[in-house]
Amino acid sequence: MKRNELQELEAKSIFIIREAYRVFKNKIAILASFGKDSTTLLYLVRKAFLGHVPMPVIHLDAQTEFEQVYEFRDKLAKEWKLKLIVEKYGKGIDESEEAKKVCHCTLFKTQALKRVVAKYGFKALIVAIRRDEHGIRAKERYFSPRKNFTWDYLRQPPELWEQFNVSLSLSKDMHIRVHPMLHWREIDVWQYIKQERIPIVNLYFSGVIKKGYRYRSLGCKNCTVPIPSQAKNIDEIIEELKTTEIGERAGRLKGKEKEYVMQKLRALGYM
Repeated sequence: MKRNELQELEAKSIFIIREAYRVFKNKIAILASFGKDSTTLLYLVRKAFLGHVPMPVIHLDAQTEFEQVYEFRDKLAKEWKLKLIVEKYGKGIDESEEAKKVCHCTLFKTQALKRVVAKYGFKALIVAIRRDEHGIRAKERYFSPRKNFTWDYLRQPPELWEQFNVSLSLSKDMHIRVHPMLHWREIDVWQYIKQERIPIVNLYFSGVIKKGYRYRSLGCKNCTVPIPSQAKNIDEIIEELKTTEIGERAGRLKGKEKEYVMQKLRALGYM
């Protein structure tokens, strides 16, 4: 991708980030797993606000994350001066039958997010999802309302001709999910990481965990497996993505990735 094409992606994302902050100010936060997408999102926020992240950053911690992710998170939080909120979950919470069908952390994560939103009174959450990740995420809007944490994907406000519904009136039981990277592709993210020299957790590189394998998408240790790959650096990842037939979330727990399951989970508040 040419530099000016990446600049267009960047400019659109920064516009959305600034608009969301203008409307919600101290009632908005960023959700970050500290994988490649959310790290890129944090970088875009810093770029939007002259090197500063003016809103809290929420990390929903399953307590089964990779040690490399914890180390990377703490290092980045210190260097970028992030207002980090860590909400731990996965222990001491009754597990529902729905959670048992997919991943122990899937619905726990939503419950943890509900606690954070209630505690701090957030009315908007910035999330680094992309349309090309999953067919269900392709149905999202840049500004997507949630009522009681549920997503009504059949009745979403239209976003036509770049007219975003950022000023939607919200009732007490509603919040907005803001998706500034919805229009990015996986390869765009990696090309932007290369161009901007954005730091990234090393689990994405072949050989870190096991020779000939790397993580394509990161979740907790219990629901993520590495994929066969010889890509040991960003350039090699970009070249691999040009020809691979393996899906981005091939290394994630299979049950959760089925379209009807993902749609049901997102309707219940899952990220």
